[in-house]
Amino acid sequence: MAIKIDSKIVGYEVAKPEDEAAKSNASATPAEAANAPDIEHMHEMVQRPNELEGSTYKIKTPLSEHALYVTINDIVLNPGTDHEIRRPFEIFINSKNMDHFQWIVALTRIISSVFRKGGDCTFLVEELRSVFDPRGGYFKKGGRFMPSLVAELGDVIETHLKKIGMIEPEEMDEHQKAFLEKKKAEAKGHNPAMDAAAAEAPEEGDFPENAALCGKCNVKAMVQMDGCMTCLNCGDSKCG
Repeated sequence: MAIKIDSKIVGYEVAKPEDEAAKSNASATPAEAANAPDIEHMHEMVQRPNELEGSTYKIKTPLSEHALYVTINDIVLNPGTDHEIRRPFEIFINSKNMDHFQWIVALTRIISSVFRKGGDCTFLVEELRSVFDPRGGYFKKGGRFMPSLVAELGDVIETHLKKIGMIEPEEMDEHQKAFLEKKKAEAKGHNPAMDAAAAEAPEEGDFPENAALCGKCNVKAMVQMDGCMTCLNCGDSKCG
């Protein structure tokens, strides 16, 4: 329903979830306020515990004979309660290759600071992915194109944030999965009517050698099928 404003507008502000929560707490009775749970959120004043849990990811690129090992440690807030959450706290990158030591140290400190600041840190994924190496990128195992080593670091952070529930994984529905299975079978010369359950699902990167690079998922899985370029990895089609 439209509301007519008769008086002159002299100011405005954007309503935030925390403001609504503050109003709810202000309207609560003293007894309700006393029994309200003390929920701890991630912020820069949170002290680092003596022990943190984390995961280590290996990055092997054709740019160096030595692999990079990325460790992301998490802090668990409100443990043992209904409000328990896991948030990234710090990141470390280690390698025998010391060529990029300065920017690796700088990057880890900046990313760790963003983690500890609290709030939504998922924007780091796209920011890092948008970094391009002027010398050119490379293809990682599975046929996916990486525009730079920093972009692959963004991929690692995305994998970790999905693991702890900060990013919802994008899953294809059953119709899309069935469509891709059919196209993969056609590309391999199988009978399209073959039961998908009986057909062996190709491993990651098991696409035709002459496949082109898909502009949507950056995987060399784009093939010409039925007069149209179709990606066998994500289902993107030039025909819509």
